[in-house]
Amino acid sequence: MATNKFTLWLKTYLNRRILVVFLLGFSSGLPLALVGGTLQAWFKTNGASIVALGFLTLITQPYSYKFLWAPLLDKFTPTTMLDRRRSWIIAMQLGIIALIITMSLFNPQATLRVFNSEIPILALLGFLLATCSATQDIAIDAYRIEILKHDERGLGSALGIEGYRLAMIVSGGFSLILAHKIGWQQTYVVMASIMLIGVIATAIAPIAAETSDLKSQHLLSVIKDSFLDFLQRPSAWGLLLLIVTYKLSDAFSHALSTPFLLDINFNLSEVGVILKVFGVIATLVGVLVGGLFMTKVGLFKALFTFGILAAISNLSFMLLALVGKNYIIACTAIFIENICAGMGTAAFVALIMSLCNPKYTATQFALLSSLAAFGRVYVGPASGYMVAGIGWVWFYAFTAAIALPALLLLIVLRKNIEARDVNLTAPATGIDKEADITLNTPVIVK
Repeated sequence: MATNKFTLWLKTYLNRRILVVFLLGFSSGLPLALVGGTLQAWFKTNGASIVALGFLTLITQPYSYKFLWAPLLDKFTPTTMLDRRRSWIIAMQLGIIALIITMSLFNPQATLRVFNSEIPILALLGFLLATCSATQDIAIDAYRIEILKHDERGLGSALGIEGYRLAMIVSGGFSLILAHKIGWQQTYVVMASIMLIGVIATAIAPIAAETSDLKSQHLLSVIKDSFLDFLQRPSAWGLLLLIVTYKLSDAFSHALSTPFLLDINFNLSEVGVILKVFGVIATLVGVLVGGLFMTKVGLFKALFTFGILAAISNLSFMLLALVGKNYIIACTAIFIENICAGMGTAAFVALIMSLCNPKYTATQFALLSSLAAFGRVYVGPASGYMVAGIGWVWFYAFTAAIALPALLLLIVLRKNIEARDVNLTAPATGIDKEADITLNTPVIVK
């Protein structure tokens, strides 16, 4: 009987839609490290200062502002050869491949003179790559919601994250090891070729059903209605502030993690294994553990518990900064910090999913996920100055303390968040009862 149920489960859920969501998750995750930690390591090994590396994190700004152009993806279709979502996805994938290959032609010393300032060409190309990558994310997030059946969304979302994290192992860990062996420029060519996995996934992906009737609406009307729909909800501003601050502690901790390990004398291969491969695997474990824990205790308790654990885990980096290069402490710190961050991510993503109205999927998901990325983008320069001024030890003490405002805000918003727990346990509908009652706008959990 158990065997028959398992066979039925496999037939029901292991289908083309689920496979495509996993592969598109991989396509979504691959470019992030190439404009983040991996690019930082490239500049670091070429002599860039810690302050310069802090400013280099600003090239990931498009991930924070993607909501500004997300309505374009709800409204327009770039080509008639494919449906709306896949048209945007494949156009961005081809742009990403072209930009990664172009980056391989330059080095950190190559500059472009603009308005009497010397701008590193790699930084400019990285900014364009981040823009294409952020736009791809908008389209993939909306496509995932539209292509999956209600009872597939839990598994589909989990596999999307798994694909995303696997790609980060490749572009964030494997790329560092590869760069140590064959050089940075050749490594970026290899990464561009791996990106073809996403193109293949888009080519075999089924057509998504249209979930909105925005084609006849004026673009400005789409933008206004999608934002007002969210802002008119109870505690909307408090929820937005929570989304910005909840992962702020993680953002500070991760902003310069690659330069930190290099600074205490780990080489590129060691950083690739310890920080990227080992760390991302720990994050995957944390996501699964967090998801299971959340089903037992509810969304608020999960968010609060994981927020505390994330803050405490940052102190393990403080210990590593005190001790210096030590494999056991480094691996332990990376494992603890990433598994706690993974658990927090599981609950945090569940919160964001519960806030999206299916009529404005691309725009609202882009808005909320952009706010979530806000901290990761803008803490970079501050982190660089802080490390230069107070050193790594006190910097990591600060990353633990900065978690407190979000924890206090969670307590203030407790009733609002607990009202959404019904969505996380509902077997099929995922309807937000509170939103349905107060605004007559059902919210679907992906």
